Amino acid sequence: MQKRNKRPTPNKAPLIIYGRHAVIAALKNPERRISRLLCTAENAPEIRNLINPAQLNIVEKKEIDRLLPPEAVHQGFALYCQELPAVSLEEVIERAAGKENCHILILDQVTDPQNIGAIIRSAVAFNTLALILQDKNSPAESGALDKAAAGMIEHLPICRVTNLSRAVEQLKKAGFWIIGMDGYAQMSVDRLRKGGKNAVIMGSEGKGMRRLIEENCDITVKLPMNENVESLNVSVAAAIVLYEINK
Repeated sequence: MQKRNKRPTPNKAPLIIYGRHAVIAALKNPERRISRLLCTAENAPEIRNLINPAQLNIVEKKEIDRLLPPEAVHQGFALYCQELPAVSLEEVIERAAGKENCHILILDQVTDPQNIGAIIRSAVAFNTLALILQDKNSPAESGALDKAAAGMIEHLPICRVTNLSRAVEQLKKAGFWIIGMDGYAQMSVDRLRKGGKNAVIMGSEGKGMRRLIEENCDITVKLPMNENVESLNVSVAAAIVLYEINK
């Protein structure tokens, strides 16, 4: 698990994580503050060694159904817990300080929890050091986001910043090369020289990166793809870029 610095957790309504992979990963993470787990009888043997018996409630599937949105695929697991504490930008820079080669991912106004969850999964798969989001224009951790991440949110430090442009400037000063994804860029991402410290910025679908963010990039690149395809889903594009950068 990625170690997060302890910070006071605000008094918020408990988060409910659902789905087998998301719940089991949360139970295995010592940083996750657990309240109680609801699970069906057939699932209980798999998780008994991961949770205090006093926090385990064996229930019928329909009881979990009532807690969650109709479209939620919970697989007989619903975990009441607190959101994971965010890391600061200074902590992200500190994590990168001793590394010759590393990369982080920055999302500029990507707002769909399903997309962010899928991006988190790809980020862990391709050894991304951290994910940076603008706090104001990105969704909070949720059951839907964690389900889409298939438990990988437990392994990825997430940094929420107030001012994304200022954060990019701080990363530059810390030695990061800022790479913006832009469908109209001249260079394709596969032609980038690999290595060093890189920060990849992905904008929202439709609008892409905001102007001030794009102006702060050291270089912009695009995906090499068929000209008949205007764009890909941001989570798919992120997976391709992170795979390429991880080379």
